Amino acid sequence: MKRIYFFVFFSVFCLNMFSQNMKTRKWRPTELDSLQKAQLLFEEGNYVMALPIYQNLQISHPKETYLKYVVGICGLYRSDMHDKSLDFLSEVYGKNKKVSEIEYDLARAYHFNFKFDESMVLIDKYLSNKKLTSKQKENAEQLKNYCLNAKDFVASPVDAKIENIGDILNTTASEYVPVISSDENVMIYTYRGDQSVGGLQNAYNQPDPMGIYYEDVFITHKENNNWVSPASIGENINTNVHDAAIAISNDGQKLFIYRDNGYDNGDIYLSKLLGSTWSVPEKLFGEVNTYSWEGSCALSADEKILYFSSENFGGLGGKDIYSASLMPDGSWRKIKNLGPTINTPYDDDAPFIHPDGKTLIYSSKGMNSMGGYDIFKSELNLTDSTWSKPQNLGYPINTPDEDIYFVLSADGSRGYYASGKVGGYGLQDIYVVDMPDDFAKPVLAMLKGRVSVDDKPVKSEIIVDIMNTNAMYNTIFTNSESGNYLCNLHAGNNYKITYKVDGFENQVKELDLTDLKAFVEKTIDINYSTVDTTKKDTLLIVQNTIPNVTEQEKIDVGNSTKEGLIFKVQIAAYNLPKNYSYKHLNGLGSVEKLLLDDGITRFTIGGNFETLNKAKEHCKKVIIAGQTDAFVTAIYQNKRVYLEDLEKLGLIPPQK
Repeated sequence: MKRIYFFVFFSVFCLNMFSQNMKTRKWRPTELDSLQKAQLLFEEGNYVMALPIYQNLQISHPKETYLKYVVGICGLYRSDMHDKSLDFLSEVYGKNKKVSEIEYDLARAYHFNFKFDESMVLIDKYLSNKKLTSKQKENAEQLKNYCLNAKDFVASPVDAKIENIGDILNTTASEYVPVISSDENVMIYTYRGDQSVGGLQNAYNQPDPMGIYYEDVFITHKENNNWVSPASIGENINTNVHDAAIAISNDGQKLFIYRDNGYDNGDIYLSKLLGSTWSVPEKLFGEVNTYSWEGSCALSADEKILYFSSENFGGLGGKDIYSASLMPDGSWRKIKNLGPTINTPYDDDAPFIHPDGKTLIYSSKGMNSMGGYDIFKSELNLTDSTWSKPQNLGYPINTPDEDIYFVLSADGSRGYYASGKVGGYGLQDIYVVDMPDDFAKPVLAMLKGRVSVDDKPVKSEIIVDIMNTNAMYNTIFTNSESGNYLCNLHAGNNYKITYKVDGFENQVKELDLTDLKAFVEKTIDINYSTVDTTKKDTLLIVQNTIPNVTEQEKIDVGNSTKEGLIFKVQIAAYNLPKNYSYKHLNGLGSVEKLLLDDGITRFTIGGNFETLNKAKEHCKKVIIAGQTDAFVTAIYQNKRVYLEDLEKLGLIPPQK
């Protein structure tokens, strides 16, 4: 009760202090109630929720100086209100220069409006006050540094083209934190507007016409290279509390969201795409979530490292960026602070790890920011696991306002982020950035495709192994409804990709990226056929009716060719490739490595032979040269088969 009485008294006092000789309408009891409510929110630092209440009061009291002051302060926290804030605070300063912190607040308004010199004049005047606390001096000095940095960046803009993504996605409400699948076919983002679950709500999640809209998650995808009308991602994710999209896996099938239930400080949750439905989000298992705030993250391409931001104790100051490792039980542990190269005494947030595994993009209020959060880039040295000195992406990508939650396309040519730029459709809009020509392009291979049975999509487990280190890179799954899959592979490795579908033999592909120098896309579609099995069974039945053949017939068949049938001379086979020595076979043709669907690498010599007899003749030469275990094998319809199998199918005569 004492707190309420204090704010009632404080509100009346403020009105009297600011009104002075201003004539206003009489304040009704309901207006005083609204003013008291706004003052409570204002005192708690909840300026965004206080703003609409103050603005509503301004309708009846448009000349009230005090209302102009509080609206001006609240407007500093709304990118679409910065010009109004400057007007209102300038008017207040002109009438009463003794208002607490007015010089600092007006300097902030000048800074937001690109009036850096005017801002620094006020900052110097503010700093001349000997009664300032150490924290007030620190804030003012930081604002001055922002102005100095901003002047430099604005004077030398980078060659980046920034465009509003358009009114298909953007509305008069807020759209922000866009996250994309690596192929840029899916975008999920956070929305706050009249379509939010719960409508207008107060701080206690109760319906309130003077409240605000809470965060929901929306999704869109591309058709014919154009974004389609977005929609709510569904009731499994969106509730009447804050639900915000913060990260997505490379293949677009794992979504990380931030949720604030009101009884914790905000945690990270995970939802998975099951066909076309997103699962109910579950709080991350392990040590990522604490009693502190955790509100942004990014997943590495191999899905083994999670980068996240936290206010947990023990950091370098404010929010810091950490990494967590995936354990065999599915939990996230081994938490590591990324250290002073990345983290500063100020807030560091919104990490995005590029699919190349080493390019980190994040936002920081420290470093050489030109105001609030700026977007920075750093690269991981894969040899010693150190980070390079972060590079500010420059103006116009960065501005004096908050620039945060930036994601980069797999090929490095485009970025996506949200901003409240002048000329947008609403409070915050999503923008696409054509990156400068001198922006270092990442090197990786985007492997994607579709797995099907009789051309119908099927769920498949896909195991990706690094052959040169004998390490498992990742295990992914196709989407059960589309059959599509996507996996980003780092340069410098040779990969074995094993496709598994229940009821069928594994199919294995090899992708050598040892000498990869630029971004590439590789599409591998895998189709299993039930028809082939039926044909094989029929051939086995027919084989039983083949009569004995003469020696001449054997010779004739051995010299014949069959469509889809080739023969090879095999000289070695290993589960893992080895540096096999074959100097004794010089002159007998080139030696080839052949990786088939059983995962074994075979060495063959002499190339392909269209007939069995030619292959046998070459095999004899190889044996005479000293390779006594050489033998003839066959490839039929792209699958390795033994000669006895071909006998059963009636494609070659009996060999004994």
